[in-house]
Amino acid sequence: MQRIRYSRYLKSIIILLDLLVIAGVFIFYFISTTRGVIVQDEDLWYENSFPLLLVIFFWILLSGRTKIYNISRNLTYILFVERIIVHFLLFIIGLVLIRKVSSNQFFGSELTWLSLYLFFFIFLLKSAVYYLIRYIRTIGINHRNVMFLSENNSTEVLKRIIEERKDFGYKTYDYTSEVNAENLTEFWKKNGINTLFLPAENSFSDEKQNEIFRLAEANKVHISLIPNISRNNFFFYDLGYIQTQPVLTQAKYPLDYYSNFLLKRTFDIIFSVLVLLFICSWLFPIIALLIKKSSKGPVFFIQKRYGFHEEVFNCIKFRTMFVNDDSAKKTTSENDARITKIGKFLRKTSLDEMPQFINVLKGEMSVVGPRPHMLAVDDYYKPKIGRYSLRSHTNPGITGLAQVNGLRGDAGDVEIEMNKRILADAFYVRNWSFVLDLVIILRTILLVIKGDKNAN
Repeated sequence: MQRIRYSRYLKSIIILLDLLVIAGVFIFYFISTTRGVIVQDEDLWYENSFPLLLVIFFWILLSGRTKIYNISRNLTYILFVERIIVHFLLFIIGLVLIRKVSSNQFFGSELTWLSLYLFFFIFLLKSAVYYLIRYIRTIGINHRNVMFLSENNSTEVLKRIIEERKDFGYKTYDYTSEVNAENLTEFWKKNGINTLFLPAENSFSDEKQNEIFRLAEANKVHISLIPNISRNNFFFYDLGYIQTQPVLTQAKYPLDYYSNFLLKRTFDIIFSVLVLLFICSWLFPIIALLIKKSSKGPVFFIQKRYGFHEEVFNCIKFRTMFVNDDSAKKTTSENDARITKIGKFLRKTSLDEMPQFINVLKGEMSVVGPRPHMLAVDDYYKPKIGRYSLRSHTNPGITGLAQVNGLRGDAGDVEIEMNKRILADAFYVRNWSFVLDLVIILRTILLVIKGDKNAN
């Protein structure tokens, strides 16, 4: 079964579109600043063609480092935007340096407005391309045929993700025959299989695994190993090299670097002070009055939670339930009778979390991070989910990556959903960036405005 590999041509088309936008913006801006003189002056065209080619070459060269043209199937829009911003900032720095050493009129233009125009059109184009690719994959074009062997709990989670996220562009084929060279080769060729997902811990012997790997290599089938969610060491190590010898080294996460920690902490303090002064100063009294009118009990609900390196702290929230004895050990469920009328509104809009900005100022929490769970919940899942404690490598957050992706509440299969949350938290810890925090905050604000359907 032969299929067109659109990806071979897609990257070239995207690069060409970017270069056309860059050339168009530069030429238009240069013509406008020279008041159209360049249009009548051929010599001026030739004189400035080399600087434009230099700019284009620099853009392409820089893309190899920032990976803005590597739009993988599982690339989130947050990381995509981060790459665009980083690429653009480095590009502008390069232009400034070129301008310093060049006396050419092309670089004598005012770079501030030029940069804004360029960023606007490039960002617009690349966002449109990103979502167009997602849409194309959703309707079944540019999909990748995949299969699973020796399925377990980890493959079940991945299968569900693939089924739910049609925009990833995967089409799954079920394999039911005996695992041997003849059957596998026939199945791969018949269905045009690109990728074989294989659990890192499976029932195959070493000899059988080696046979599968050799067979896959001969048939140009990529093998992706799936680590066991319940117990694995993959999150602890990064692959590195000493000359040509591969070695596994203990992972160092972004927030382990003091410069990143200081940036995050500084932002937390500034953001929290602004929110407490300009929003909470008038909002808190209103919410407090509504809570008091709705039911008897305190305005605030204070509960022990695990924080950084699993240190216990007092997490502050607005009370959203009638006073009960199960609040410290029983999680909320859909249509929970313990929740008050005003409590439902506060939970839906996440306004019940606003007092946690006080926790942020105290250094117990961050604006963005893995959401802190009840002690009983953490104690229950720690032995069940491998690397659960990885989420404690940073301060817990008022909002987080899992929450803005709808992974909250107790709907559906709780075990599966919790696995997804922990994977999202682990992703955040391993891939933290300041831009990622900003995007999560913006998405949280949108959820607050329209209400979160997954909030219980």
